Amino acid sequence: MRIFIGGVMQASITGKGIVSQDYRRQIAEAFLVRWPDVEIIDPFEQHPTSVEYDDARAKETLFASLAHAATSDLLIAYVPTASMGTALEMFVAQQRGVPVVTISSLAENWVVRALSRRVFPDLASFLKGVADAESPAALG
Repeated sequence: MRIFIGGVMQASITGKGIVSQDYRRQIAEAFLVRWPDVEIIDPFEQHPTSVEYDDARAKETLFASLAHAATSDLLIAYVPTASMGTALEMFVAQQRGVPVVTISSLAENWVVRALSRRVFPDLASFLKGVADAESPAALG
């Protein structure tokens, strides 16, 4: 099973800063502890310096990430705040029938509501959900 981890990177930062990406490690570890043979697709792990990319490489990386999201078996979206890139990943995944499980307190947000099969209010409740799930597919 291929699990794509989408989530906020730059949020509304106007410069080249990145919000903490520790959530990605926590999500990946939770899955790998329960199901060691899952494949984790983490765009930040693949491109940790992407904020430094020129326009051509940034565009190429964005579209490659969207292709990974659309061809995964499960997409986990971490959106404690609005995230344009994550919204795109959620949309392409949902359009291809990939279950989208969202971690967000923005449960009333239209994008979250329309594109998610399941919403966890925070990372702690999601991690508990992973620990209690029979399989990754059972989350969505």
